[in-house]
Amino acid sequence: MDLGDLAFAGAAEQARLLAAGTVTAPALLEVYLDRIARLDPQLRSYRIVLADSARREAEAAQRRLDTGERLPLLGVPVAIKDDVDVGGQLTPYGSGAVSTPAAHDAEVVRRLRAAGAVIIGKTSVPELMIFPFTESLTFGATRNPWDTALTPGGSSGGSGAAVAAGLAPLALGSDGGGSIRIPSGWCGLYGLKPQRDRVSLAPHDDSWCGLSVYGPIARSVEDAALFLDVTSGSDGGFVNAARKAPGRLRIALSTKVPPPLMAKVGKEQRAAVDQAGALLRDLGHDVVVRDPDYPPAAVYANFLPRYFRGIYDDVRKLPHQDRLEKRTRNMARIGSLLSERRMATVRAGESAVAERIQSIFDDVDVVITPGNATGPSRIGAYQRRGGISSLLLVSQRVPFFEIWNLTGQPAAAVPWGLDHTGVPLSIQLVGRPNDEATLLTLSSQIEAARPWAQRRPPVS
Repeated sequence: MDLGDLAFAGAAEQARLLAAGTVTAPALLEVYLDRIARLDPQLRSYRIVLADSARREAEAAQRRLDTGERLPLLGVPVAIKDDVDVGGQLTPYGSGAVSTPAAHDAEVVRRLRAAGAVIIGKTSVPELMIFPFTESLTFGATRNPWDTALTPGGSSGGSGAAVAAGLAPLALGSDGGGSIRIPSGWCGLYGLKPQRDRVSLAPHDDSWCGLSVYGPIARSVEDAALFLDVTSGSDGGFVNAARKAPGRLRIALSTKVPPPLMAKVGKEQRAAVDQAGALLRDLGHDVVVRDPDYPPAAVYANFLPRYFRGIYDDVRKLPHQDRLEKRTRNMARIGSLLSERRMATVRAGESAVAERIQSIFDDVDVVITPGNATGPSRIGAYQRRGGISSLLLVSQRVPFFEIWNLTGQPAAAVPWGLDHTGVPLSIQLVGRPNDEATLLTLSSQIEAARPWAQRRPPVS
């Protein structure tokens, strides 16, 4: 296999090649380390590349392969978002406010290692994962490999850029308001926000007051399902789901922006939803046009208090808060105004909000919305703006995501071609609570009808 083809083969295929002896784990790792050395000075998808330890891990993985041992990810490189602990490494959250390395791997990293993964490095994030663009004063800007003048999105922007450019076959992301789905959509990847609590957040449980989850940014649906199996302990259940035919589903199309958010959805983004509906009808599904019953104030009354309080909670744990960006400190100051009593009231109101929004699933299996409402912003577009101003402007590009962090149910960004500028488009699939399986099986059917995994960006 050509080295470029190998770099873009994806985690599941690489695991098969390693098990068959077609490629060795050290050789596979070197493909990525060479590509990172060549391309990442421009993209800055990694905050740190763990070349030495990764080489040791790859050699150890190969010894296990040589003895006949088989694990789901044995010898496969995986990138870790820089808000997740890797033992012995800093977890700086995109800031200069941390100086002590993490003592232990986070539980999700431990499970990836237990499945045989080689940890290749830690990917870039915006400071404290606050914004859906990956730029910080401490570590600079991460660029989209489809157009380096643009952001890949965020906050898992480094993970998205790395997988899109063939600098990792699979990456861990986190998603507290779209942070897996946003960069997946703008980088042409499959990104899955699992059901809340599906993947352990330990030792950072209840991140952002219950909004945040860990999940995969992947080249294919099978890769994402494999990640979910090994990190959730489902023992092959999600990969099996991704390989099944979905049967006839009832699917709702919706382009309504959840109120009170105000955003203009682009023509190409709306067209992607219409095209998805036409495809799914042709595939035998029952497709209707129907909007979820979004409560008018859910985003302001329930999501935003948890978002701001989550930022405040993160800031007060940091040892060097004076090193944070001014707008980060200002965002945390807003969160400090939300008392424990107020937050208890906010969180007690979640069930009623979720029940109302989820009522659409009494009659449908999956809801499809646009992914990102427009294309990504240019690098530096918000550099001179404050926190609230940046949030108000950038949220108009990504209004379809945070409501599903509030309800906690699974949702996926599915690639849908390129826009007129050559930047990826996406649609979002939302499933019933605890029903990642249906999302995976339907996503696989779409992937088979409209393959995307081998599409490569100009920077590759």
